[in-house]
Amino acid sequence: MTGYAQARKEEDGWAVRVSVKSVNHRFLDLKLRMPDGFDFYELRLRQMVRERIHRGHLDVHVHIEPGTAAPVQVNKEIAKAYLHAAEVLRQETSAAASVDVVSLLRLPGVISGLSGAVPETEEEQERLALVLEGCLREALAKLDDMRRAEGKHLVEELRERLARISGLTEEVRGLVVTLRPAFARRLEARLKELLGGTSIEPARLAQEAALLAERSDISEELDRLRSHLQQFTKLLDGAGELGKKLDFLLQEMHREANTLLSKTPGVENEALAITGLALEIKAEIEKLREQVQNIE
Repeated sequence: MTGYAQARKEEDGWAVRVSVKSVNHRFLDLKLRMPDGFDFYELRLRQMVRERIHRGHLDVHVHIEPGTAAPVQVNKEIAKAYLHAAEVLRQETSAAASVDVVSLLRLPGVISGLSGAVPETEEEQERLALVLEGCLREALAKLDDMRRAEGKHLVEELRERLARISGLTEEVRGLVVTLRPAFARRLEARLKELLGGTSIEPARLAQEAALLAERSDISEELDRLRSHLQQFTKLLDGAGELGKKLDFLLQEMHREANTLLSKTPGVENEALAITGLALEIKAEIEKLREQVQNIE
């Protein structure tokens, strides 16, 4: 499920900012970006994320800087080197522009102490780890709140689609009872064509029509589809990790819809109507499958 959250903390001489962005994904795909020199915290933070998030493409950006009270040091040698290079370039190109102090301080390597300072002792590393974990925990909590709000709207839409599939399924069930006479008419016409107009014994015709109807019976598929819909609704009413379970149910529902289509002969009005309804059911199931990717 999509969402974005950010948290900031300034504690124990460190200023930390963590941003978390999630988009739909079938499994957990975690990308964690740490500043250079702080990679030894990555495994610890990854574990925290995995304990809270189980599905989705997740981008986590961690920014670490010393706090506002940290000393700022100017690397004069690097600054002089920049100035010398600028002066040489000015003379060679006859450019009139000069380097001002503010622009000089922004050049890489001129200022140290604002970033890149890695704690040296184990005690300092542990203190920073606690600040990082607290900031990440806050960001994930905000992300959960955003995802939960979005989830409420998603569940409402899922229920609407389930109701739509249920209604279509019952329409198919109502048409099934009309298929046997349709099978009889089709069978009679086909036999007359093959027999050259010879009369057909009614009992024999009824028997063959019944066998054809039995082979094309979709009652079991409709019953299973109804059961899957009930299980889907029950899962939505529950809690916990639902995404993979709903995925499985949708696969089964998709299979039943395909069977409805394969068993429905499309030569009579009744059969054509069932085929149309089955196609609508299949389309709704596909939309459900897309939306379920948002559910953890």
